[in-house]
Order: sequence, then C-alpha cells, then structure tokens
Amino acid sequence: MKKVRLTKEFRFEMAHALWNYDGLCKHFHGHSYILRVTVIGSPNDDEKSPKYGMVMDFGQLKQIVHEEVVDRLDHSVVINGKADHKSFLELPQMGERVIVVDYQPTCENMIVEMAERISARLPQEVKLHSLRLNETANSFAEWFADDN
Repeated sequence: MKKVRLTKEFRFEMAHALWNYDGLCKHFHGHSYILRVTVIGSPNDDEKSPKYGMVMDFGQLKQIVHEEVVDRLDHSVVINGKADHKSFLELPQMGERVIVVDYQPTCENMIVEMAERISARLPQEVKLHSLRLNETANSFAEWFADDN
C-alpha cells in the first residue's frame, strides 16, 4: 500500500528563560512558535469506513496536538527546574501558567518532548514522521523519526 504524509501547522505563544546560559536568552523572553507536525501512513482502504481514503482525520490530529502541546504551552512560561524559580511561582496570578521541566527549555529539547507526547497518542497505523518547530521566523529545530 502507498504511504502518504499529512502535515498540519499549529501556532502558539510561549516564554522561556535558559538557566545558566551565557547570552541574552538567560532572561525571560517570548516567542511566537510555529509547529509543523507530519504523520505518515496508508490511506484507509475500507469503503465502509467513515475514514475511507484517509491516513488520519485532520481533526483527530488537531485534537492530539492541542492536548499534548498547544493547550499546555500556549501563553505559558517554561523554565528549567534547576533554576531558582520559587519566588516567580509565588507571584499572584503570574505563576498559574509556569511549567517547570527537567531539561533546558531550548527549541531542540522541547521538540524531542513534543515528539514523544504526540507519538504516544497517534493511532497504531499512523506514525509520526517529522516535526518542525520555528522559534522565530528564520530559526527552527527539526525532528525526524528516521533519525531516532
């Protein structure tokens, strides 16, 4: 059966700071992220199925990515758990959307976590092919299943 790739694009706003970094990104700052998710599979060949001809329903892919990435990260601040963040979390209202991770929240590390979260939720017959996460208009990280 033929393999087909589907890609869906997502946008979200997120801030972060890089703990122990030696440049400007050690300060809190935000980005307008663009995430492109590409899955691969064979189109459904069961004429009786409501998903006939589809690799995956785009709506289902949208739901997965929103639940695992966008809804979680949009308008949040992501920081490394090794940073002294306790006073930041105690600020009234400001600490509600702070996500503390056990890694440096670089574009590279975030895309690896995104791949793990999305892959775990895909239907068995559909595989995650690649992710592209733009942090700025001309800076991005890419993840490919074939590389991992």
